[in-house]
Amino acid sequence: MVEVMYFAWVRERIGEPREQVDTNAATVADLVEELRAREERYAVAFSDLSALRVALDQELADFDAPLAGVREVAFFPPMTGG
Repeated sequence: MVEVMYFAWVRERIGEPREQVDTNAATVADLVEELRAREERYAVAFSDLSALRVALDQELADFDAPLAGVREVAFFPPMTGG
């Protein structure tokens, strides 16, 4: 079980800020595929991975990063400075 958190427009498209996900995914990309297959709202939110960033246990990661031992996955758009 992993806690998945959504921020900004990702949260708006999915309709909730966080959820517990029971997954056998080996990598972040595998988790994204599982989520996309759930419902249309997930497919829309994860339609363009180049527009997303991911953090595993509050550390930035890549989509090919392993999920073994991870407790928290967060998806969010790229941050812009100003």
